[in-house]
Amino acid sequence: MALSSLVFSAQSPAATFVYVSNAEDGDIGIYTLQPDGSLQPGPRVKAEKVVMPMSVSPDKRFLVAAVRSKPFSAYTYSIDRGTGALTLVGTGPLADSFPYIYHDRSGRFLLGASYGGHLVSVNPVGADGRVGEPMQTIPTARNAHAIITDRTGRFVFVPHLGTDQIFQFVFDQRSGRLTANTPPVVQLKAGTGPRHLITSPDNRFVYLLNELTATVTTLLLDGKTGLLKEVSSVSALPPDSKLVPGGARGPDAPKRNRDNDIWASDLHLTPDGKFLYAAERTSNSLGAFNVDSSTGKLTYIGSTPTEKQPRGFRIDPTGRFMVVSGEKSDTISAYSIDASSGALKPIGKYPTGKGSNWVEIVAFD
Repeated sequence: MALSSLVFSAQSPAATFVYVSNAEDGDIGIYTLQPDGSLQPGPRVKAEKVVMPMSVSPDKRFLVAAVRSKPFSAYTYSIDRGTGALTLVGTGPLADSFPYIYHDRSGRFLLGASYGGHLVSVNPVGADGRVGEPMQTIPTARNAHAIITDRTGRFVFVPHLGTDQIFQFVFDQRSGRLTANTPPVVQLKAGTGPRHLITSPDNRFVYLLNELTATVTTLLLDGKTGLLKEVSSVSALPPDSKLVPGGARGPDAPKRNRDNDIWASDLHLTPDGKFLYAAERTSNSLGAFNVDSSTGKLTYIGSTPTEKQPRGFRIDPTGRFMVVSGEKSDTISAYSIDASSGALKPIGKYPTGKGSNWVEIVAFD
């Protein structure tokens, strides 16, 4: 540890750091992303079991990690700009077990969605990054799985796996309060299992990953009203895939019954919006898509094998590299992204903790 810490602290101020939460070990791994896309492992910082979702404040000063075991807590760490080192600032209470947390644009509020609690909440965030007592808790529907704002920060969207809906909220950026939009929900096809969302760089589209079918749905976002309208859907699996639509799984879901159930997990766009990627856990793969910037429609490119049971991944701010974690793997993988084709090329595998599930990448100029 002494040698790795010495090397780790010698990084130049202009650096990019990767953070990976290890649920079963209860800690967060720190890596430095090298110019060639390889990773230099650094120290691991203690949190608690079961540490899972993370969120970085907009000013990149703090990383917040949510612990999904009682007492449900948010751990705030300061980020050293020169070394990427994490220092625990403090902890704060969360309303429930959250599979997803998200800072608003100002960094003054932390939004959370609870799969098992069927709710969303808002916590205040202090100037020191600490998370305060929940200020708003809203019962929603079965299995709220994620929560994000649009690019303006005025609208909030929450996919619900259990009811095949996206809840639509208006967010008051001054007070931090959520109110239902009109209409309050978008109803999607039964049995798809809406899970994660991401917004296009131009804020015209929202892309939804459906856990139970591994389809990615394009939704048109009305920038004035904050309402979503479904445009199209496409599968993230190869045409010859033998997987079948699955049932809800995870820590709060019934035990899985079939080894060939679809079990999609995460999706991300390249910063320029040209390519989208979606992870599927049963096949241990990443599906890639071309994105039509004018219509938002996706065209399937192909699939790349990756870590076992990939739960989370992230693309670096340059759009050149990707880092993928696997819940059943003892390594994480780094890939280069071809700028013209979107193809992924493996760079290397690096040691990680048990139950790796969430990746954040922070770049400093």
